[in-house]
Amino acid sequence: MKWSGRRYDTGQCVEVTSIDGKIAAISPIEIDDRLPWLSPGWIDLQVNGFAGFDLNDESTSPEEVLNVTRAMFACGVTGYLPTVITGSFERIKQALAGIKDACDSGDQAAEAICGIHVEGPYLSGEDGPRGAHDRDFIRDPDIKEFEKWQEAAGGRIKLVTIAPERAGVPAFIRELSKSGVTVSIGHTMATTGEIEAAVSAGAKLSTHLGNGAHPVLPRHPNYIWDQLADDGLQAMFIADGHHLPANTLKAMIRAKGERFIIVSDCVKFGGMPPGVYKSLIGSEVELLANGRLQTAANPAILAGSAQSIDRGVENAVLLAGISLKEAVDAVTVRPAEAIGLHNCGKLEPGMDASLTLFDFQQGTMPLTVKETVLKGKTVYSKH
Repeated sequence: MKWSGRRYDTGQCVEVTSIDGKIAAISPIEIDDRLPWLSPGWIDLQVNGFAGFDLNDESTSPEEVLNVTRAMFACGVTGYLPTVITGSFERIKQALAGIKDACDSGDQAAEAICGIHVEGPYLSGEDGPRGAHDRDFIRDPDIKEFEKWQEAAGGRIKLVTIAPERAGVPAFIRELSKSGVTVSIGHTMATTGEIEAAVSAGAKLSTHLGNGAHPVLPRHPNYIWDQLADDGLQAMFIADGHHLPANTLKAMIRAKGERFIIVSDCVKFGGMPPGVYKSLIGSEVELLANGRLQTAANPAILAGSAQSIDRGVENAVLLAGISLKEAVDAVTVRPAEAIGLHNCGKLEPGMDASLTLFDFQQGTMPLTVKETVLKGKTVYSKH
């Protein structure tokens, strides 16, 4: 199989040849500005659901997981982490088991799911940092509990978000790091010392930095500055135009340099009409016509994102003023490296032939995914 396009990183027109699901060759071809941009397949480290399908319902079926996966293909995503949020032990366990069953079924979900992200329940219980997570289930980390979840997931948990101020966090981080699980700081009101201790113990990322925070903070010091300044942390940003205002996103990306990742944090309401909905995340949420998803009880608190990662890539260019290469790197090579994926995220022979082909011309053409290729097979095509 072969695909032609303009490399997102150099602009060179190339033909990518796939054999047995791997990139066999990348060959230069005649210049043609009508060709779509071509990049490695996009990777989203935070997906709660999409298009009416929820990974955090009381019952997470393999079919629900497959439906989310197919919805991701239309957004240019070839790899993602289903994200299981704060809840009771049993609800989290069944969600993990449902994702495992989907992967074991041998369908497309098995190839697209790179692992699982557990966001909570070891988070701050304070309003603001808690975000829309259910206070009733917030608790201190428990390695025995986590090991049971990892067993239910078939060893697929690759990323865990935790608040450093919870009791026993450094030891918990060390245990997870030893087992190959990446730890991210999020939904926290930790002190400078607590953040430094978490990084020393092995924390590598910040989850949707700038969100899951108090609406009003001391100008300095605070836990956002601490994470921005720590070179040991890569920062995940939600670039949906609502979670971070344009100037904030721009300043934060500049602060992090090449150490930032774009995630969607999308939930089931993405792609749905505006309205008020019942939700496990935030109890009752309101989706506005402009795409903002907020808790109905407190409109200042967001309840996840209703936009997919293709919008995040576009917004990172338009709002933060970065290059297309920088934006696409933040959904390809960087997330792959962050969770230890060695077979994807780069346009190189030997890598998985997972590709995203898209049109985008700043100022005149919105970003539109044209084709998504998963390990040498087209899984989405826009006619």
